[in-house]
Amino acid sequence: SVPSPSGSVPGAAAPFRPLFNDFGPPSMGYVQAMKPPGAQGSQSTYTDLLSVIEEMGKEIRPTYAGSKSAMERLKRGIIHARALVRECLAETERNART
Repeated sequence: SVPSPSGSVPGAAAPFRPLFNDFGPPSMGYVQAMKPPGAQGSQSTYTDLLSVIEEMGKEIRPTYAGSKSAMERLKRGIIHARALVRECLAETERNART
């Protein structure tokens, strides 16, 4: 079997698609979907954030049990959640100005 270029493990439900470079804004190493202008960005970003946090919760127990793959997924989840929080804050600031 050939490993996939995205770095995901076959059979694992990982909503994150890491890039080769894990540094630098705005994506922090993750592919982000572009939203058309005027779209309900804050609602979908907030919903995405909630789903990322929910997925991260599933990795806590295996991480304590010593699973290195769960630890890596948790790290990626944290990075992804931080990026989504930044997007939510930026959207909130834009809405406050109008």
